[in-house]
Amino acid sequence: MSLLSCLKNGVALAAVLFALTMGATCAADSSAAVLTPKPGPAPRINGPTVYGVRPGRPFLYRIPCTGVRPIRFSAKGLPAPLHLDPSTGIVSGQTPEKAGDYAVELRAANKHGKTARRFKIVVGETIALTPPMGWNDWYTHYDHVTDKLVRQAADAMIASGMADYGYQFVNIDDCWMVKPGSDNPELKGAPRDADGAIRANGRFPNMPALTAYIHARGLKAGIYTGPGPRTCANFTASYQHEEIDARTFAKWGFDFLKYDWCSYTEVAGGKTLADYKRPYELMGGILPKMDRDIVFNLCQYGMGDVWNWGGDVGGHAWRTTGDLGLEKNSSLPGFYSVGFKNAGHAEAARPGRWNDPDYILIGSVGDAFHNDAPPSPTKLTPDEQYSYMSMWSLMASPLIFSGDMNYLDEFTLNVLCNSEVIEVDQDSLGRQARIVRHTESDFVLAKPMEDGSLAVGVFNIGEKQARIQVTWAELGLTGQRRVRDVWRQKDIGQASGQLSVEVNRHGVTLVRLFPR
Repeated sequence: MSLLSCLKNGVALAAVLFALTMGATCAADSSAAVLTPKPGPAPRINGPTVYGVRPGRPFLYRIPCTGVRPIRFSAKGLPAPLHLDPSTGIVSGQTPEKAGDYAVELRAANKHGKTARRFKIVVGETIALTPPMGWNDWYTHYDHVTDKLVRQAADAMIASGMADYGYQFVNIDDCWMVKPGSDNPELKGAPRDADGAIRANGRFPNMPALTAYIHARGLKAGIYTGPGPRTCANFTASYQHEEIDARTFAKWGFDFLKYDWCSYTEVAGGKTLADYKRPYELMGGILPKMDRDIVFNLCQYGMGDVWNWGGDVGGHAWRTTGDLGLEKNSSLPGFYSVGFKNAGHAEAARPGRWNDPDYILIGSVGDAFHNDAPPSPTKLTPDEQYSYMSMWSLMASPLIFSGDMNYLDEFTLNVLCNSEVIEVDQDSLGRQARIVRHTESDFVLAKPMEDGSLAVGVFNIGEKQARIQVTWAELGLTGQRRVRDVWRQKDIGQASGQLSVEVNRHGVTLVRLFPR
């Protein structure tokens, strides 16, 4: 947009001059400006550079790669038990029995070029070395979820390109089980078989076939239950059937378990720390004994300061607050208050242990207060959506989208699928950003990266566009730094002593500061 056009559209002169000085394009307001550059025709391998697995378990990894298809994949140093399909980029097989680090070089080539990326497979007892990425059906489908909808989501993850950026989990939430007392012929029936194994309801006729469908695309499958007698939506849960349910989930082929507190309150026996830990210690001790890796997501809303002990009971991620979809808006949308709370627990996060502030609710999404309402476009402004994704990535949060996979518009995909933003989240150092500053008008996060750079998010939480300065003293930096605009994926100059940026109302500037 030209300088004249910017001025006509109400952008402050100082903002325009700053944008032009720094080489940035001018955005007139919070209109739906797509900031993420389109991927080039040549291959670019995305996703994490480190991947944790347990010895002797099934291995499945689809190399996230953009570029014009067909792409030919290869790998140098891939351990012998693993196999790479050169046409799909799907690595499968059994992990090595010997623990240790296996250095691999992933390669991709097409008619436009070729590329390579380091990839370390860490065989040991720690999985989820980077935050999980994927989709969960809850905030779109609620108690209407079906086998067909989940398969459609898996297909959309491939067709939309989300899988090319590292999204891999296709997770079923509540309501896949039998619902005791229901008159609905699809939902009623015996909740367990003669051996005590949990049964899926009529909307999920063949769970092993469903996970096989997801796995055939190089993706992973997630499932949901809880430690109480019933789930949040009053479907059958796992109380006193924990071992057989875990074995059933593993037999069915699931790779992720969300374990939701809900009705466990009725049988918890109290509100001590031991009461909060007990059901997660039980399931957390069972899952590592299964014959496949299952990421364990603790959903108990931050009770008992779960961030202090969630990893010790076998958890790989834990909710730190209540449901984001039920968070009431104030002067700011609800994701801010959830994010502010989650950001305060940065010291608890590290590889294999992640603070989880709940899902990414953008695009076309349902209404948590009215589950029967059809999904509708988010009410968040474009600037708020950029802030949402920036904050979650800086906090090394699980990136789990919960909007409608059948209605992915260009803007939503631009927010979800920016390779450099995702690199901030998936950085192998595994550090969550610390709070640099939080005032009534701004919020600043800083995340150390493995390569020595510092990712910095400057959030304007005020009601007007504002220039915000952050000093090197606040960031713990010295000397001159190369400044890279992460959303626009381009260098915008050098800085020394401070970062000074013009930020839209409820918007963000996300940069990486590299040593010269």
